[in-house]
Amino acid sequence: MSRPHTAQAAAQAATTTTTTAPPAAERPRTLWAPSAWLDGRWQDRVLLEIDSAGRWSALRPDHPCPEGLAPLPGPVLPGLVDAHSHAFQRAFAGLSERREGAHDDFWSWRDRMYRVAGALTPDELHAIAVHLYRELLRGGYTQVCEFHYLQHRPDGRPYDDPLAFAHALARAAADTGIGLTLLPVLYERAGFRQPALRPDQARFRMDAAAVQAACQALAADGHATLNAGLAVHSLRAATPEGLRQLAAWVADGTDGACAGLPLHIHVAEQTAEVDDCLAATGQRPLQWLASQGLLNPRWHLVHATHVTPAEIAAVAAAGASAVICPGTEADLGDGLTDIAGWLDAGVGLSVGSDSQVTRDWREELRWMDWGQRLGRRQRNVAAAPQAHQGATAARLFESACAAGGRAAGQARWGLQRGARADLLVIDPQDPALAGVPASHRLDALVFSAPAGPWQGVMVAGRWVIPCPAADSRPHTGPGPGPDPAYTRVMARLWGMPDPPPGPARA
Repeated sequence: MSRPHTAQAAAQAATTTTTTAPPAAERPRTLWAPSAWLDGRWQDRVLLEIDSAGRWSALRPDHPCPEGLAPLPGPVLPGLVDAHSHAFQRAFAGLSERREGAHDDFWSWRDRMYRVAGALTPDELHAIAVHLYRELLRGGYTQVCEFHYLQHRPDGRPYDDPLAFAHALARAAADTGIGLTLLPVLYERAGFRQPALRPDQARFRMDAAAVQAACQALAADGHATLNAGLAVHSLRAATPEGLRQLAAWVADGTDGACAGLPLHIHVAEQTAEVDDCLAATGQRPLQWLASQGLLNPRWHLVHATHVTPAEIAAVAAAGASAVICPGTEADLGDGLTDIAGWLDAGVGLSVGSDSQVTRDWREELRWMDWGQRLGRRQRNVAAAPQAHQGATAARLFESACAAGGRAAGQARWGLQRGARADLLVIDPQDPALAGVPASHRLDALVFSAPAGPWQGVMVAGRWVIPCPAADSRPHTGPGPGPDPAYTRVMARLWGMPDPPPGPARA
């Protein structure tokens, strides 16, 4: 594998693209589905009404299709939130699968990933994110939480626009139609006993005051489907003082623009991180967070792989949630968390694409249980028949839907009144569903791999992947094949010849 070239010192400042509400004539709208996932189960003949703000105003099961209204061509599901994403790592997916020395693990992967992080410009991040966000929409995600720590020039000097990278991501979301939650990241040091950043971490530097200022600026940008939260890279990369400042800002009842927003953190992903935390603090990472009284329902604990039953109980008592990224955790050799333990404790589990080796929530849910099956030599580990939740896919999907909405800072999520009007239209002719009873449709979508593409994807009442016969108006969203700008970035990073010019994307 070739090493990425050094990034150019100069970078063009990015500007935000502000979306405006669609013309009044486009909304409200009415849809009718032969079947829809409502209240945790399939319900038939569902009328769905969208208000002028692009939210569900009514969902009525067992309702006849209004005369003159073209029914949706298949059953519908709510879109899910991709609760943990590093968009820039899409340029590295599939390019770390060769061992270069006697040993390969998360830490050697990280050093190689840093070379990509150090090579990109804001415009290149925009091209990567456009490509990725189109893939995520095709994978059934309608909102993505960007755990965003690319901030400055490679030597750590700010760009003229200090939010150039964040604005590049916002433009990519606007260009593709996906919803975006931007999470500027607190990143202060290289480790528990390393108060300075490494040279290859210089462009990640951000203290608590800068994170708060970025959050406030992004929240005020005015995108219809953009919001902001905050993040802490990890306990090893944040000072306790900085972490406490962010926790105080998001705590319920705290004054300021950051009050009540979601707060994400990488935690207990690697055993080495747990060992370092024990050596530095005398406690395990989640044990330390709980003992400091920091956890509350605003916290979303990313990976939370190496945890104890006592730590799970503490998280449950605090009302916090966890974000599991099975594809990335498998790719990096992180290990397996206790999925059943989290769910049985009442902790919400969302899913994320993280390093972008997988970009479809069906695969994440599949591996969420398959990993447990391999580790325990049992089946349907996430199911809970004793709690009348015997369907593995349904239990995982419901958790990912509810916890994902909270991770994205959405008060409501899914097919419910007041939630954003996002949905996925299933192709009833998908071979994965052939002969499958309607009651097992979700089971087959998740566990009868591979499932085909969605017939349509809607975000905030607009089709971003067109749905046949459902809407003839113009739409935004994914087209076939990679964008030429993305292939040019990949060619520069990996030393490939520039691809021949192709037709401009519509």
